[in-house]
Amino acid sequence: MHSLPKLFLAALSFTILVDGSHHWYSHHYRTAAHRQLIGKTYMIQDFYRGEDFFKDVSAIYDWIFAIGADPTGGNVIYQGQSDAQSKRLAYVDDCDNSFILAVDSTSTVAAGGQRASVRITSQKSYNGGLFIFDASYMPVGCSTWPSFWTVGPHWPMAGEIDIVEGVNNQGTNQMTLHTGTNQTCTNEITNSTHQFSGKIVATDCFSTTHADSGCSIEDTDTSSFAYGFNNAEGGVFALLWDNSAGMSIWHFARANIPADLIAQTPRPSTWGIPAGFWSSQTCDITTNFYEHQMVIDTTICGNWAGGRIYAQSGCPGTCSDMVANATNYVDAKWVINYVAVYQ
Repeated sequence: MHSLPKLFLAALSFTILVDGSHHWYSHHYRTAAHRQLIGKTYMIQDFYRGEDFFKDVSAIYDWIFAIGADPTGGNVIYQGQSDAQSKRLAYVDDCDNSFILAVDSTSTVAAGGQRASVRITSQKSYNGGLFIFDASYMPVGCSTWPSFWTVGPHWPMAGEIDIVEGVNNQGTNQMTLHTGTNQTCTNEITNSTHQFSGKIVATDCFSTTHADSGCSIEDTDTSSFAYGFNNAEGGVFALLWDNSAGMSIWHFARANIPADLIAQTPRPSTWGIPAGFWSSQTCDITTNFYEHQMVIDTTICGNWAGGRIYAQSGCPGTCSDMVANATNYVDAKWVINYVAVYQ
C-alpha cells in the first residue's frame, strides 16, 4: 500500500500530515481544456457494490486480496479472500448491502506484532475517467492508516494518486500525487485565481523510495476524514482524471452529494471547485499517470502512522504498544456503499 518515511509536515490540531505513498515496494486556474468539460455527462463503465467485491468472472476476480506483509512497514498481515471472510474482516452487510473491510479487533497480539487486515486491488486498470468512492464509515483511531488510491505499474514510473488518506488523529483528508518520470509535475499556483478549496502542503510530485512525499493538498473540510467523516454519515470522494485538463478531487458529505451523481449521470462541471486540483499546465498527466488500479486498505503504524509522527499526534504511548490494544481497532473498518468508474 504505502512506502517509506515522509519528510514534509503540515500541522493540524494534534496532527502531523505526512503522506505515505502506496507502492508495493513498493488553486487550479481555468484552462481551455477545462472549459471544454463543461456540460459533459459521464457514463458509467464499472460499478462495484456488495458481493461484487468478491465476484469472479471466468475465474478472474474483479478485486484481488493481497496476502502477506505490508510493504510500507505496517504492523499488519494482509489476508487472502477466504481468510478475510472467515475472520469477518471482509463481508457484506445483509441489511444495506454495504461492503465491510476491517482490521482484526479481537486477537491477542504482542506489542510491535502484526494484526490481520485487508488490502484489495481492482483487477482492471484505467488511463483516466471519473472515479467515485462512496463510504458511510472509515477506519479511525490511533495508529490507523486508511486509504483509497490508484497506482500504476513499476512504481513510481506510472504514478500514484492518493484520493483518501490520513493517519492517527488527522482531522482532514490529504490528497497526493506521486510521479517518477523526468517530466516535471507540480501543483504550483501560476496565477492569483485559486480554483480549489484545499491548502497546498507540498508542490513537487516527484517521488523515490527514499523521498516519497509527493505533492499534497490538504482538505479544509473537517467532514472529509476520520471522526468528522463518520459523524456526517460518510460521503463521497470523486477523482476526475482528465489527461487534457488535470486531476481534480472533490469530497461531498452525505447531505451534500450532487443529485446528478446520485442519479448516476454525473456532470462534474456543475459541482463547484474541487478540494484539490493538479493542472496539466504544470504536470504532464499522460506521461506520469497510466494503467492505474484502484486500491482500498488499512494498515497500522508503518512508515507514516508510526514513529515520530505517532509521537506528535497526541496519541498515548507508542504506536508499537498500541498494536497490542485490540479494542483500539473496533472502529478500524471501512463501510463501503459502492465504487464506480465513469468515462
